[in-house]
Amino acid sequence: MVVVVFRSRIREGADFAALEEAGARMAELARSMPGFISYKDFAAADGEYVSIVEFVDTQTLLAWRNHPEHQAVQARGRREFMSEYRVQVCTPLRDYRFPP
Repeated sequence: MVVVVFRSRIREGADFAALEEAGARMAELARSMPGFISYKDFAAADGEYVSIVEFVDTQTLLAWRNHPEHQAVQARGRREFMSEYRVQVCTPLRDYRFPP
């Protein structure tokens, strides 16, 4: 499994409705990709937004990263929505749950 942690802050004056629409479309697109496991968004009290996306392996993640519609929204995000962001691509060291 590969986990992507996308942390961002919204640019002052950004069109939040347009950002939410683009985000909803990206979630829909990610869910349609082979190898997709999960996609969740969170907002912190300090204004940071976090998305966690899981794919089965690096190859399926790369297909998502390189999808033309995803790349277009990434460029739009840098241009219109985000004041800053950070992407971390991780592989779990352990994976367990309760109840099993």
